[in-house]
Formats: sequence, structure tokens, C-alpha cells
Amino acid sequence: MKYAAAAALIAALLLALGAPALAIDASPDISAQAAVLMEADTGTVLFEQNADERRFIASTTKIMTALVVLEQWDDLDTVITVEAAWTEVEGSSMYLTAGQEVTVRELLYGLLLASGNDAATALACATAGSEEAFAGLMNEKAAALGCENTHFTNPHGLDDEEHYSSAGDLAVIMAAAIENETFCEITGTVSITIGANTYTNHNRLLSECEGVFGGKTGYTSGAGRTLVTCCRRDGMTLICVTLTDPDDWEDHAALYDWAYGAYTNSDVLAAAVWSVPAIGGEAEEVSVAATEPLCVLRTTEQNVTIQYTLPTFVYAQVEAGRTAGQATAWVDGQEMGTVELIYTEDVAKTEEQSLTLWEKIKSFFGWMEGNIYNLS
Repeated sequence: MKYAAAAALIAALLLALGAPALAIDASPDISAQAAVLMEADTGTVLFEQNADERRFIASTTKIMTALVVLEQWDDLDTVITVEAAWTEVEGSSMYLTAGQEVTVRELLYGLLLASGNDAATALACATAGSEEAFAGLMNEKAAALGCENTHFTNPHGLDDEEHYSSAGDLAVIMAAAIENETFCEITGTVSITIGANTYTNHNRLLSECEGVFGGKTGYTSGAGRTLVTCCRRDGMTLICVTLTDPDDWEDHAALYDWAYGAYTNSDVLAAAVWSVPAIGGEAEEVSVAATEPLCVLRTTEQNVTIQYTLPTFVYAQVEAGRTAGQATAWVDGQEMGTVELIYTEDVAKTEEQSLTLWEKIKSFFGWMEGNIYNLS
């Protein structure tokens, strides 16, 4: 029967997931005062350096500004009339003019591509009535995300002693932001023309580093160069944050190349095949499958074990979708995730079953447990 074919399953899984890699090189040396490299889906930190240190973050602030705006506005094509005070903020600009009519969406492009402080101010005031009120919304969102080293006083990131975040918190904020399709669309745009102005994304890695699909740059005299980017290769999404880093472009590229060579995040059940003997049914066995992929983040030299629990047999009638058991992934002895196993097909009874008391007990308590395979 299929569920007993363990040797064939091992071979299939080894073929699907690849043979063990050689020893992993050490992470690269970088110039940042603080940095984090995080896997977006699980929040697993692959590299960190002063990750919880509170620092000025310059225009990487605008990631949170965009996230709050996207959550507050249902219609991004709402037209806003620019007020004169919004155009007077210092620093980088999308060159708004008093009385100009512009949509929330266009302001978001000006915010994330041109890094417009005027766009940030306009969005904040149009959303919450003032920069201070909008900063309150930013802080509420940061708290909801579990950011313990973050406090905002403005939507643009100009230096303020009470305006700070950490590399670790910025990675968490970016992970939340990239769950929004509109944010990803805007932050991944290379250039766009709005009215008479063409705005070009400051993020060089969009074209210079494989897989990078978004991010935000920043610079102030207090913060130095700050950079947050996101990258997707082979189905794994990573977020990189560097603060006070004169070599940020090179450091992000080096960290991504290192991590994608060292780690994999793959479905360890992709080739798994189970079935359970069916008694008294039109078929002798019923197929079993996981309800969702069981993706495990691991280094390519770590040992992966899949443990399963399934009934030793099942009496017909069996309905597709009914729970059959569960499978759990372990990496070097640490539990990494569990998924439900279900029957994938119906098996009708062929005749009425008359079970003995012992058969009923076996049916209730009869479970088979074991390791499907070990993969190192």
C-alpha cells in the first residue's frame, strides 16, 4: 500500500528538495551601525546587529506613513486640495503647490518615490487633521505590530529626539506594509509622471539586485544613510534594514546573496504521499493529504524530520475533507510547524458493518505514528 512505501517517499523528497549543501559561509561583514535581515512570513531573524537599538530613521519613517494612509483611506482616488502650509516643510519634495489638486494615490507615489516631505505632510493632515494627530495613528499601529523601540512624532522622518525606531522594528513594519498590494505596487515602481513632474524611485536595488521589489531610502544628518528593502527569490521573501550605513547598497546585496545561498524555505511535504487502509468500502484504501503546505525555513545543512499521526485503518464510509491526522516538521529537534491531514476522496460502504467491541476500540484508539523521513 502507498502509506507503507517509505523508501520511495524518501527518494522522492530528496529529489524534490535537493541534496544537503556544504557548510555555510559566515555572514558578510557590513558597515551599518544597526541592521536586521528577516524572513517576512515567519518573522525569523537570519542576521542582526544592534537590532533593538533606538536610532533616528530618516525617511524610512514613510513606510509607516504609507501603511497608515492605506489603512485609513478606502478610496485612494479621492482628490485633495493642497494647503500652503503643507508645501513649506524642509527637505526632499514632490514640489506640491498651494491650491493644487492631487489624489491620495498620487501623494503616495510622491511619498515613496520622491520621498516628498510635502507629500508626507499633506497625507498626514488630510488623513488625521494634523501631523500630531497622524503621528498618534502611527504610534497606535506600531504598538499593534508589537514594536517596542519605536515612537513617531512626524510623518516624514526629519530628526527629532522623540522620533525613533530600531532595525528590528522597521523590519516588522515593512513586513506588514508588503502585505498590502498597493504598497508593493507603488514602492516597486521605477518612475511615474504626475502632472508636469516625473518622479524616479531612489531605490537603486530595484534594478541592481535580483529579486528586490520594494523599499525606502532615507538620509538626515542625524540618522546618516538608512535603507529598508524587500527581496523575493525562489518563493522566499526577505526584508533587510540598515541604519547609519555608508555602504547600504552593497551591504543589502551582500546580505541577500548570503542568505539565499544559506537558507531555504520550502514545502517539506511537497512530495509526501499517504493512504490509510479502508475497511468495508468500495476502495481498499483512501488517500490522505495536507490541508496546506508545510514550509520550513532552515539552513541547507540542517536535518529535517517529518512526524505523522494517522489511523491504522478507517471504516467506510469516508468523506473527503474529513480530518485524518496531522504532520509535524522538526528541524534539528526543534518543532517548526504542524498541519492537518485530511482524506482527499470519498469511500462508500459496500455493506453494513457489524463491529465487535474490540474492533470499535481499535477504530477509536488505533493510530499509527512515525517518522516519514529524515532530510539533512
